[in-house]
Amino acid sequence: MVDSQYYLPNDIGISALDCRVAFRLLSPKEQMYAHYLSRASWYGGLIVLIQTSPESANIYVLLQKIFRLQAPQQLEAAATAAGLSAEEYQAFLVYAAGLYANMGNYKSFGDTKFIPNLPKEKFKALVWESLAFKQSPGDMETLWGCCCEPLYSLEDKQKQLGLGEKGISAYFSGNCCLEDAEFAQKFLDSKNLSAYNTRLFKTEIDGKRCYEVRLASAEKDNCAVEGKSEVCCGKHEFEDSVFSVKRGDYAFLMEKVCQNLEKAKDYAANENQKRMLEEYIRSFTCGSVEAHKEGSRYWIKDKGPIVESYIGFIESYRDPFGSRGEFEGELKYLMISEESCDTEDWSNDFWKLNFLRPLCLSLSLSLSLSDDDIRQTEGFKNVSLGNVLAVAYATQKDKLTFLEENDKDLYIKWKGPSFEVQVGLHELLGHGSGKLFVQDDKGKYNFDQTAVRNPETGELISSWYKGSETWDSKFSTIASSYEECRAECVGLYLCLNKQVLSIFGHEGEDAEEVVYVNWLNMVRAGLLGLEFYTPESKSWRQAHMQARFVILRVLLEAGEGLVGLRECTGADGRPDAVITLDRSKIYTVGKSAIQRFLCKLQVHKSTADVEGGRALYEGYSAVTADGTHNFLRLRETVLLRKEARKMFVQANTYIKGDAVELVEYEGSAAGLIQSFVERFPDDAEEVEAQLREMTCMDSSCWC
Repeated sequence: MVDSQYYLPNDIGISALDCRVAFRLLSPKEQMYAHYLSRASWYGGLIVLIQTSPESANIYVLLQKIFRLQAPQQLEAAATAAGLSAEEYQAFLVYAAGLYANMGNYKSFGDTKFIPNLPKEKFKALVWESLAFKQSPGDMETLWGCCCEPLYSLEDKQKQLGLGEKGISAYFSGNCCLEDAEFAQKFLDSKNLSAYNTRLFKTEIDGKRCYEVRLASAEKDNCAVEGKSEVCCGKHEFEDSVFSVKRGDYAFLMEKVCQNLEKAKDYAANENQKRMLEEYIRSFTCGSVEAHKEGSRYWIKDKGPIVESYIGFIESYRDPFGSRGEFEGELKYLMISEESCDTEDWSNDFWKLNFLRPLCLSLSLSLSLSDDDIRQTEGFKNVSLGNVLAVAYATQKDKLTFLEENDKDLYIKWKGPSFEVQVGLHELLGHGSGKLFVQDDKGKYNFDQTAVRNPETGELISSWYKGSETWDSKFSTIASSYEECRAECVGLYLCLNKQVLSIFGHEGEDAEEVVYVNWLNMVRAGLLGLEFYTPESKSWRQAHMQARFVILRVLLEAGEGLVGLRECTGADGRPDAVITLDRSKIYTVGKSAIQRFLCKLQVHKSTADVEGGRALYEGYSAVTADGTHNFLRLRETVLLRKEARKMFVQANTYIKGDAVELVEYEGSAAGLIQSFVERFPDDAEEVEAQLREMTCMDSSCWC
């Protein structure tokens, strides 16, 4: 039997995201704008297949070819003929749905590989019995040959995403290790280039290390393009190596993104939206991160749009080095009017003295933030995930683990409202706060170096960011999780402020319940986070869950009975655990502990103190069997009782005549599959051929 963490259970939760009402409230022009932004996002989303693993795109194409000719209901007869049981066929559908939902064969939350929960010979028999195989046996056999081994392989290195011997990463060629990533970052910094839209490939010629830095762009010309890009393409000698910077990674898909953004421009609501799209098109055409930042400036200026969007290489969670962004395209429909969110003045050199006015919106899809340096100097937007929160955080009492019985009903009632408060504070006052001390290329400081003192030591600060150094480039492998931890701490600390809670509509006793459940949810999440730790490599696979484990450690360390964690035997006779929180000590012991820890996090971040920050964060991140709690044993208990993360089914839009139609699907594996089969109605075969070509071109890089 394969360890259950490496396959998706047949009863995994799959829910349809509802945006029907919001979409119908849009004007015809807004619907058209939303349609083309959606098309751009979905074409760009296919890039994630290439970014995730060497085999993901081939598996995707294999499944698409099967399901384009036979819908799940029609394929069932072929499955029966191939000898699959009903459970095995459901496992096949769940695997396919998981591949689509995660855009690859590694979980997008947790980075663990998942394989089909049916024997390989049964999977092959179904492929051979499919109509796609009968119509094109040679092509399908070739496809199967390309992906059948990695489809099921659970060799140690292939169990999770990682760098070098720690896992698989398609951001780097297979021969790259951490030292290569660090060396490449030094080169990129020297050229003032961002790693966000790049991949790195290493070769050796005549005993000399040669690195190819590939920029994601529709343009393949590597010559300087006047007025189009600031990117320094070409060959560069750097120390004892040669770097070659080239455009054209994912060129076909980037061109599709640009084409649809160009069409969306015709339906933009205002000049800011139009200029935003123009800069994004420039960025995706030439590979310029600076152009994307310029687009983000216009995005920030676009106050309270009815159709909100953000697109590009954004979050760097899945790059093992923490610098390269996964492609994301996000589209949101505004459900309520804009509100002004008053914020607390953190009168300290390490926090922004005056918050740039943010937007606080309740939106109907997803979440994202602008570039960190743009956020610091010009502003940001804060969004709450309306329909996602409604589906993702619905909890059944009988599946609620690691809480005392008298906490469960309260937890279920207040988890949603408390999580909305935490998300709002996390994004708005967490990521939106905190100053980085910088000395630019011209020697100019953004702080008074003769006056700013470290609140931990009382001494003048002695380190800061210089030139092109950024938070991600300096803190690299811990940057994402460290920042998520800092933002989570801000949320926990500020939710104790009654004025803040009243902004979210919570007063009196209800406000106290929100605070309690918010803190309880955080300490429980810290325990659940152990699922995302890999003991073999001593590494964390998910930034947020590592952050929550760190917070649990901090609060346990605070002592005085604030948080309790005990192992026990469950009613089923298997190992279990219970976590408790003394609500009477949240405002005293808890607040003080979070305040002290948050100050340390911020000081290390502000002053570019990588050594101190890494020692602090990695110390609390350590998962050991020593001390008061045996976290390695608790991890086994968490894995024993884990619940699979839900998957979401999203709608499609089509143009029919002069109008846009919304097509929705049922919340099931079959519905999720059908939504992807219908994603690319006009050019599916061309898209699949290009994905195969991109995969084939790089196949030798993973050996």
